[in-house]
Amino acid sequence: MKMVIGDPKSKRSYQVEVPADKQGSLMGLKIGDTVEGGVVGAAGYKLQITGGSDGDGTPMRSDIKGAHRVNALLSSGAGFGTGKPKGMRKRKLVRGNTVSDEIEQLNVKVVEAGSKPLEELFPSKKKEGEKKE
Repeated sequence: MKMVIGDPKSKRSYQVEVPADKQGSLMGLKIGDTVEGGVVGAAGYKLQITGGSDGDGTPMRSDIKGAHRVNALLSSGAGFGTGKPKGMRKRKLVRGNTVSDEIEQLNVKVVEAGSKPLEELFPSKKKEGEKKE
């Protein structure tokens, strides 16, 4: 499972692989729950789950209970898309708000920062030919 950590202060995000032995501590949590940053090597940080998606790219929605997939009638929000006429509703495939073993990517944001900045904990991997800032 991958975890994308969004830092609202620096407006940057960091993608981290969650170790297999620590993934069990995330199972059963819901969107809005907080997680200790030590799960991914960011000790001292508190992270809030904001969403995620499974291996097929099906997004999680906070208003659908459980970890299953459903064809929900949506008018806005995650999984609906943008640029639709006002009042339009569509039936879309989305996943519930609970983390399960089918989730491939989990999106979180920093609620409480630790002592070290995230940039030091997760240095960016610059591609060859990319300019330095």
